[in-house]
Amino acid sequence: MVRKRPQINTCLIDMIKTFQSSLIFLGLLAASFPLAAEDDSRIAVEMPAMMRAHTLANMRDHLLALHEIQASLAEGKYDMAAETSEKRLGMSSLDAHGASHIAGFMPKAMQDVGTAMHKAASRFAVVAQEAAVTKDLPRALGALSEVSASCVACHAGFRLK
Repeated sequence: MVRKRPQINTCLIDMIKTFQSSLIFLGLLAASFPLAAEDDSRIAVEMPAMMRAHTLANMRDHLLALHEIQASLAEGKYDMAAETSEKRLGMSSLDAHGASHIAGFMPKAMQDVGTAMHKAASRFAVVAQEAAVTKDLPRALGALSEVSASCVACHAGFRLK
């Protein structure tokens, strides 16, 4: 009697390959950032301690919002992704984050990157709402990548001091 080999779930294989690719990317990304503060060539942005803490809390919430958006997209909940993006990252979130108070402590280039992120988040919200009808996930992910590109640009160019 010939025994058949069990079939490996191709979805599982794809997940493993994606995970491996992510680890490689993270390793390369980590290698591109300086290890010591004295080697850090990013622009140091000085803020009063309270404003620095507030800004860091906002950025952690932005990261959490990106996670929630990705999870919503993975579940096909495009409208939920759109709502999270607009309320937590988009242009309508500026008052909730105290953006007008924080902006005065940021160099103009940092302000511009932040504004670009908020605008991209609002554009993503519209694309995600459209994807709720069209199911065009690649287009939604492309719009979301514009949001995270602003985050990457800001963190690559600036650091809070």
